[in-house]
Amino acid sequence: MDSADSPTKTQAGEDENYSLLCQAHEEFNNSEFDRCLELLQELETRGESSGPVLRHNRAVVSYHKGGCTQHAALMKELEALTADADTSPGEASSGLTLKQGAAAATVARYNRAVIYYHRHMYGTALEKLAPLVARLEALEKSMAALVATLQLQLLLATNQLNRAEAFLDYLQYKLNLVATAPSSTPGEDAAAGTGSPPAATPSTVVATPAGTAVEGSVPGLGGSLQLLQLLTLVLNRKPVVIQEDGTPEYAALKAQQYYIMKDFQMAAKQLMRINNECTQAGTVTPQLSTCIANNMGVIHLRVRHYAIAAQFFQNALNFDQQLAKNLRQSTLQTMSSARSCEILYNLGVAMLHLRRPKEAFQCFLVPVKQFHRNPRLWLRMSEACIMEHEAKLVEEDRQSQAGGAGPASAKSYAAQSAGVPEPTLEFAALCLRSALTLTLHYKASFHMAAVSPEDVDAPDPKDPTQESWRQPQDNNFCNPSKPVSLESLENMLAAIYAAHSFVSLRLGDHVTALEMAEKLLACERLSDAHKLLGHMYAGEALMLMDKASDARDHLDPTFVGTLNAYDLETRDWQLKSVDAAQNVVRYNLAVAMAVQNDLSQAKTLLASLNHSLVAGKALALRRFIDLKMGPVVGGAPV
Repeated sequence: MDSADSPTKTQAGEDENYSLLCQAHEEFNNSEFDRCLELLQELETRGESSGPVLRHNRAVVSYHKGGCTQHAALMKELEALTADADTSPGEASSGLTLKQGAAAATVARYNRAVIYYHRHMYGTALEKLAPLVARLEALEKSMAALVATLQLQLLLATNQLNRAEAFLDYLQYKLNLVATAPSSTPGEDAAAGTGSPPAATPSTVVATPAGTAVEGSVPGLGGSLQLLQLLTLVLNRKPVVIQEDGTPEYAALKAQQYYIMKDFQMAAKQLMRINNECTQAGTVTPQLSTCIANNMGVIHLRVRHYAIAAQFFQNALNFDQQLAKNLRQSTLQTMSSARSCEILYNLGVAMLHLRRPKEAFQCFLVPVKQFHRNPRLWLRMSEACIMEHEAKLVEEDRQSQAGGAGPASAKSYAAQSAGVPEPTLEFAALCLRSALTLTLHYKASFHMAAVSPEDVDAPDPKDPTQESWRQPQDNNFCNPSKPVSLESLENMLAAIYAAHSFVSLRLGDHVTALEMAEKLLACERLSDAHKLLGHMYAGEALMLMDKASDARDHLDPTFVGTLNAYDLETRDWQLKSVDAAQNVVRYNLAVAMAVQNDLSQAKTLLASLNHSLVAGKALALRRFIDLKMGPVVGGAPV
């Protein structure tokens, strides 16, 4: 008998072990998990040296055998494998053991990132995948393709569109993983809201004897990268031709392109065609129905059909609930398909436009737990609180005018913490402080990125280096919304200052109200409508602080004549015209004059007010001035 270290015996044993491991991999792909585990057990009893590979594959096969629901157990084993690989290189007894341990750790890192992707933990997934992306060129080609596909999906999921396009160039020209896409007529504007079904759902992989990785259940990896390539170019408003192949993925991508080009009618028709074709073929799934309903809602929201949009979002939620009945016992693919947070975000916006603040506030409570760094979401929550408070004041005023005031309708304000999530002005102030802090932080980062000399040392786009794709920056701090432009950032900051000043006035915090109004007036690219609000709120705050003379500087009606009428007419405000704005400003100026005892001039100014918004209050103020001036005989007071 040959000795254990005989070259002939060793070579024959390794060949046989390799054959068994290949058989186990084939049984895994055929979903014969019991037989696969038997083969892995046989390899272990034979003293197979690739212990980390066997350990990893046994964990993955056991996970699939259990119905792909025991994520915690699989994650624990994967973490242990990567930890062992990080701490044991110097302790490895042979080059072969070290090589196979590194191979198992590579696949384990990828699988960890896959699990985080399906759990919507995109930032963590990017962090875990980063070591593999850093050495993408050193990976075996099939493993590199898997890592590149997941990295591209994560960049798109986190709205890092510029970086995704740069990474795509890197894959094309450095690794030659994807082909160059054909071009066509360019689109007109940026996309917002709609999304295509993913090219292929990332899934766990098993390690082969040589230490490489092959796909577990992701067919057609080349097609997946091609679809992701087209999606990346479409989202970046690049001219591409989308050739439909009869699958809903490419058809939905075509709808996305129509939406970006602002051809909303064709985008809706394309989505309805997908729904009809899949219904006839019997291939409709809750995931597809959710995607179509949500995107139809976004299209109607874009064209201001708010009631129809809300109905589509409600339908999308109903479909999504079929997926998310019990996420703890769901597969990873089901977890990644659940989109309740994004749909509720959209529904909340629609409810705000429909003036249903309570429903809007309840919708926003769910996504704010996941997207708590989104300043736009905090602003929308504050707007729901303000709208609800103002609606209550209108109702109370209506009841008092109808003579219904009594013990049952008396105001009652129970003691309540501002941190309690209720649509109150106190909670609105808390939301606005969060929105303002986040926006100022992101604005600083935005300007730093904007003024960075990117063009000085920019690499040749046809020969990108390993790190060049990391250089582009995206202002994607309003996820799940699209990246923010400088103009929209300034508009959002102005809206936050205006709302903060208004809420502070209502709460009696006149100092903060004046501070916010002055910051509003100091904003760059300030719209005429917000300029009007800034002067109004500053004037009111100063009058409440007994500084009527300073308030009159903000209430000079001459600036109103220079306002853009279109800016007022296109907003969902009570002030729909320049005439209405002039009447409101003149009324407030008359109040300031009355406070300063300039009664005759105030009375003259009130006589010119005839708009319905201020007519009643102007009449009441004139009567007060008449009483204060006393009866007049022969033109002189007595």
